[in-house]
Amino acid sequence: MKSLYIILALLITPLFSLNKVDHEYYVSVTEIKYAEEQQSLQIISQIFINDFEKLLQERYDQNIKLAPDSDSKLIEKYMQRYLADKLKIKVNDGVVKFKYIGKEYKDDITYCYLEIENVSEIKSIEITNRVLFDILPEQQNIVRLKLLDKNKSFLLQPYNDKCMLNFN
Repeated sequence: MKSLYIILALLITPLFSLNKVDHEYYVSVTEIKYAEEQQSLQIISQIFINDFEKLLQERYDQNIKLAPDSDSKLIEKYMQRYLADKLKIKVNDGVVKFKYIGKEYKDDITYCYLEIENVSEIKSIEITNRVLFDILPEQQNIVRLKLLDKNKSFLLQPYNDKCMLNFN
């Protein structure tokens, strides 16, 4: 099963670099790394621009356009609000909140940068990722964890939106 997730992640990731507006697959990738020196979890969430734009238009403002020349402060406010609602992280059984660092657009992907500070020890981590499930029933979210010499990938779907990794 582990190898299936890895193979799926390797096959789907190149699709992010395709320069098409429409795509066949509805997938996001969220990577979480532990930076031991900074004692922080560094998170990058990759979401197709057109899917994220559609969601923000339906949920917040129908005139939103995810483009470099758009109202960045308003867009980031909505992105931060949405991600805080749909991406939940527990460290050592305690809910932690992430800090929204910012976003950038590359090709047809939105890269959202997040950070959880003051993480001195990790015994377990649990991630719930419901990004885009509310508008795309076929959406799948890949979560990659790179923590304490472990690399693990999970494929989350609307009926299975949570993953956990223990270090005990």
